Amino acid sequence: MPRALWLLIIGMAVNVIGSSFLWPLNTIYIHDHLGKSLSVAGIVLMLNAGANVIGNLYGGHLFDKIGGYKSILLGIFISLAALVGLTFWHGWPEYVVFLTIVGFGTGIIFPSMYAMAGSVWKEGGRKAFNALYVAQNLGVAVGAALGGLVADYSFQLIFLANMVMYVIFLLIAVFGYKSILVDSGKQENKAEAEKGIKSKANLQALMILCLGYLLCWVAYVQWTTTIASYTQEINITLTQYSFLWTINGAIIVLGQPLLNGVLKFLSSSLKLQILIGIGIFIISFIVAGNASAFSEFLVAMIILTIGEMFIWPAVPTVAFSLAPKGREGFYQGIVNSTATGGRMIGPLLGGMLVDLYSMSALFTVLIGLFLIAIVTTLLYDRNLRVSGTVRGQIQ
Repeated sequence: MPRALWLLIIGMAVNVIGSSFLWPLNTIYIHDHLGKSLSVAGIVLMLNAGANVIGNLYGGHLFDKIGGYKSILLGIFISLAALVGLTFWHGWPEYVVFLTIVGFGTGIIFPSMYAMAGSVWKEGGRKAFNALYVAQNLGVAVGAALGGLVADYSFQLIFLANMVMYVIFLLIAVFGYKSILVDSGKQENKAEAEKGIKSKANLQALMILCLGYLLCWVAYVQWTTTIASYTQEINITLTQYSFLWTINGAIIVLGQPLLNGVLKFLSSSLKLQILIGIGIFIISFIVAGNASAFSEFLVAMIILTIGEMFIWPAVPTVAFSLAPKGREGFYQGIVNSTATGGRMIGPLLGGMLVDLYSMSALFTVLIGLFLIAIVTTLLYDRNLRVSGTVRGQIQ
């Protein structure tokens, strides 16, 4: 891998370690420490995710206009300013304000990092996006494990730890990313870009695929919201719950050699890769829906992790393949904002279903969403196949 990609990988890991101190525990903090209902917690997380969606789209646009370095620095400065505020003022309603600003700032960062990764190692294909995905989950494993331990001691230290990691991320970006040159091919392929935008066939295909991607995230985010709160009700400790995310990240990092072997067997079919992942998700939520002890949730998390290893890196890879030259940031912004949209809708939908009905009703609805996602994945490239413009690597 190129040196530039390694710098992006390290930065991503540090960034996610910091955020993973807090995001798995957001619902627990709002519900248990601030005394708000699950529905209110869902609204708060919806505001955070809504700001993140706006940040994703703006960050993708900025990448295409001013480049990845300046875009990432802007996102870091906004996030860091909010995290400083959150460290000192984390009561109600200050928590909501700062968490929303953090969502916008972090949203700006991610599209640029993914677009830069694809651009600096174009010959790597899905490997560049998978490398960032692994870095994210290494961050989740470390951050969630430390976060649970710190929260058991003092929740206030969680905010400080998040801020410190963002300071480190800022230093990495300032001294490491300025030298990363990204050739987006804007001048050489201007006519091609204009043609790609005008036809809109690729963009329509991406939007259909992202609809299913959004539904998968609506379900997945329940693990950090309704399921997280439910585990507390059945006397699973914060340390045990955080350990689930440590296992999640560890499997993703250590399971890459096995996954690469499976993907070779699939003959590089990203569509089949996504469909298999959704099927595994369904199995995971069936297990979780019947779980009542830590060991059972652990099994469900292991299955969930295998499913996400198939889906999460595949969608940005498809987006990069579909993007006209000079629009890579915009397409990655769509993918990231879709994932964030799922994280925005999920907490509110899940909280309302549990408050009004039951956990059992929630799991039934989630499995229905996965079935819809299977349909959208099967159909997303239909018009591209008919027109003969679909590329082999995204079939």
